[in-house]
Amino acid sequence: MKWLFFFAAVISASSAMAQQSFKFALVTDTHVGSDNAAEDLERTVTDINNNPDLAFVVISGDITEFGADEELKLAKSILDHLQKPWYIIPGNHDTKWSESGGNTFRKVFGQETFSFRRNGYWFIGTNCGPNMRMSPGQVPRENIVWLDQQLKAKDTVTPIIYINHYPQNADLNNWYEAIDRLKQHNIQLILCGHGHANKVFDFEHIPGIMCRSNLRAKDSIGGYNIVTMANSKATFEERTPVVGKNRQWTSAALASHAAWYDQSVFPRPSAAMNDSFPAVKLKWLYEDNSDIGSGMALYKQLIISTNTAGEIYALDAGSGKRKWTFQTAGKIYATPAVADNKVVVASSDNAIYCLNAATGKELWRFETNKPIVGSITVYNSIAYTGSSDGHFRAIQLNTGKLLWDFDGVKGFVEDKPLFYNGNIYFGSWGNDLYALDAATGALRWKWNNGTSNRMFSPAACFPVATGGRLFIVAPDRYMTAFNSATGAVIWRRQMPEVRVRESMGLSADSSEVLVKTMEGALCGISATADSMQVLWQSPVAMGYELNPAPPVEYNGVIYVPTHSGVVYAINRHDHALKWKYKLSNCLVNAVLPTRDNRLLLSTMDGKLACLQYAP
Repeated sequence: MKWLFFFAAVISASSAMAQQSFKFALVTDTHVGSDNAAEDLERTVTDINNNPDLAFVVISGDITEFGADEELKLAKSILDHLQKPWYIIPGNHDTKWSESGGNTFRKVFGQETFSFRRNGYWFIGTNCGPNMRMSPGQVPRENIVWLDQQLKAKDTVTPIIYINHYPQNADLNNWYEAIDRLKQHNIQLILCGHGHANKVFDFEHIPGIMCRSNLRAKDSIGGYNIVTMANSKATFEERTPVVGKNRQWTSAALASHAAWYDQSVFPRPSAAMNDSFPAVKLKWLYEDNSDIGSGMALYKQLIISTNTAGEIYALDAGSGKRKWTFQTAGKIYATPAVADNKVVVASSDNAIYCLNAATGKELWRFETNKPIVGSITVYNSIAYTGSSDGHFRAIQLNTGKLLWDFDGVKGFVEDKPLFYNGNIYFGSWGNDLYALDAATGALRWKWNNGTSNRMFSPAACFPVATGGRLFIVAPDRYMTAFNSATGAVIWRRQMPEVRVRESMGLSADSSEVLVKTMEGALCGISATADSMQVLWQSPVAMGYELNPAPPVEYNGVIYVPTHSGVVYAINRHDHALKWKYKLSNCLVNAVLPTRDNRLLLSTMDGKLACLQYAP
């Protein structure tokens, strides 16, 4: 143990010699695009510029309200008036509802991470997610790889201040991946936003400070924090612009919390549940260096997937080895569609790509005016998809020629459109649900949920239809049944005991709509009743759930993906658990049952796996 104390003393002495006192501004949760947010940020920028004692500015996420391109550009135009260096990372509002799939944030601000050294301290910031899919936060896989690159210099002396928009706890699905890496170095302090309030945390013995939102909220003036680094202590003052008021509210002692110094053991996610189901085996596992934000498609012996590095690629179905790769210029969140020996995928680089499914060779591409984050439905050799440019298009699969273009979409399209009885159905992040004539693109009907809050839009669920009825669920916790031909509402209900959100599917016999509740219960809803009738609820408890991915029934088993990296297999007949398997602690994008008792699944943190199970 003596060497531990000696090493700690060396760190302390070396750090003290290198450090000088200084001040910086911590600005967070500016939410540009919400009421008064731009003015609040302008006041803060002016106030910071008038303070010669501030060395730089850290802006720790939720820069915008909805991640919209115009909101990001407005925020940048205000921040460009700062007369001091500034460093910025995104928050969940910038990434979950991003019409560009996070591309615009990188284009406008240059990157989504930062690493810089100032006055003997090392400041490191990463993205928090969730990216496009609703779930707890997640530091993107590519940010974890980037963090490894930053830390590979093995500098164990320089004290680190780590910044992420989320608290470093179970609010993030993979909080431990960042913390465990930082503990191999001289981590001393963690800063965050997200909660809109000044608050002190203990992140596994590492002091954590949450800072207030820049918004005025119910006050007449917003505010930010001034951080003073001096005498091995970080002191926080809430600063109110315009009136020039400071209020010191906390301080944090700075010391090393490296693993060799603090050897406490903290809980970590466990996959021990897998041991209870020995008949379920991991046949192979592919691990990407970027997030995987989409489902997958099958073509003969190939599994076709995408990632947020902009790659479309094929894996061998037997081994999980890459067979071909095609590079696009934007993050991809669209699930590939396969038809006629072709694979068609949309990218957030504003283009739709059609590739030879066997070789990955480009056959054609179709350019749009903005990024595309929604998936494509192919029916009768026509590819249907919506973009973020207000358009929904039908494109001939064999030629790439535009068949028709509907230009009346409010908000952007994220879901996979449904082809049913000659119509195409889809929702948008403008609170609307659309039905278009699949042959001409003419509007058959449109429905609005009646709220001004875009976050309640029926945009992330995949609509299902049967018996002349169309069904959706949405974040407002309502489930709605429509006459699919006319758009007339047959029933619409919000049930406190069955809190639906965005996850729904259709039973194999089309008699039931399968919904997953926010409490993690799987329910069967009658597809024929004149009201919302819950026919059954599975006794399987999956815990709090946000994942929008649909449950899928195949050969008498319902497979349910969750945001905690677990897939549940539930018997269709008695609704009891057959087995469950934990692949990750991050969101499962999709499940794809195949022949020979195999199940394909991918997780947001870059894992794509093949499970083999007993019938």
